[in-house]
Amino acid sequence: MPRCFWCSNDPLYMDYHDREWGVPLRDPRALFELLLLEGFQAGLSWITVLRKREHYRKVMFGFDPQRLARLTDDEIEALMLDPGIVRNRLKITGARRNAQAWLALEDPVGFLWSFVGGAPKVNHFRDRAEMVAVTPQAEAMSRALKKAGFTFVGPTICYAFMQATGMVMDHTQDCDRYAELAHSPAA
Repeated sequence: MPRCFWCSNDPLYMDYHDREWGVPLRDPRALFELLLLEGFQAGLSWITVLRKREHYRKVMFGFDPQRLARLTDDEIEALMLDPGIVRNRLKITGARRNAQAWLALEDPVGFLWSFVGGAPKVNHFRDRAEMVAVTPQAEAMSRALKKAGFTFVGPTICYAFMQATGMVMDHTQDCDRYAELAHSPAA
């Protein structure tokens, strides 16, 4: 199966590419999870975080924002000792802060999707040379999230989040997933 240029031959990466990346996502918990994971990925490769994803789900209470918002300093210290996650104090405390900010949003799903007008933006890139790392929509999302109290939500992270959640569909035309997602009813 032809895949996007960034997808390695790692089975976990291929499964993520084939089943998840670029598929429109509107489930609040899943959106929150990906927003946090994209922040944990900052400065690292996505496959590094993807390999730790199941452990993150376990130690981050299934990405329950209610529970993460109440993360204690002692729990943060315990997480700092856990080799199954990225042990970065700013990122871990950022998860608590982001959970609190998430809960303060009246409609987090509608808020996030508003940056693409509520519907996926379908790009028709022929190859990787046409792709971008940041868009004006991602910059606007970043500013709005920061204003709302979020951290680890720079424009590049926001664009990666938009790609992952199908807010933008960036499978290239030579990818097997392109045809299905570019013409899906959700697009």
